[in-house]
Amino acid sequence: MSVQERKQRERAERERLIVATARELAEQQGWDAVTTRRLAERIEYSQPVLYSHFRGKREIIGAVALQGAAEMAVALRAATAAADGPRARVTALARGYLDFAGRNPAVYDALFQLDGGLAYAQEDTPEPLKDAFAALLECLGEVAGDGVHPALFTEVFWASLHGIATLTRAGRLLPEDGEQRVELLADRLAVL
Repeated sequence: MSVQERKQRERAERERLIVATARELAEQQGWDAVTTRRLAERIEYSQPVLYSHFRGKREIIGAVALQGAAEMAVALRAATAAADGPRARVTALARGYLDFAGRNPAVYDALFQLDGGLAYAQEDTPEPLKDAFAALLECLGEVAGDGVHPALFTEVFWASLHGIATLTRAGRLLPEDGEQRVELLADRLAVL
């Protein structure tokens, strides 16, 4: 291995460590606790080293969001893979989405609540974000209904899931009604 390859590998490893540490700190204490000073202390590098990878917290949030989008796409596809039939897939998708949001609140915030400097729904949207949307579209496109654009239907369904996830997490919805919400969403919104 050349010196250049080793340096590139070490740089990539530092970057992974910064992102993992930011994510861990955000999951434990919230995004307000994630500062370059705290990250530098936790990973035992100087703040200038952090700034050589990310210009600031916004870019770190963006990196966590991209990682989270990739994980969400995998989780959604896994949730729907074994489901038999459109209704079962839609229900599994909704459960998978809400489970992901509930298990990963800081990642979910990085994806959908915080400014990570990422472009959404545009030509220059990063691939992990496009793929997470594609994971939704793959399942929902088949139940959009006649005359309804599949991507538009997916956006509306996704917005409903996002609302449920956000309101549940904020304590605005009763958690014990979660399964009924999923069933209602699948039964009333999707053409099955």
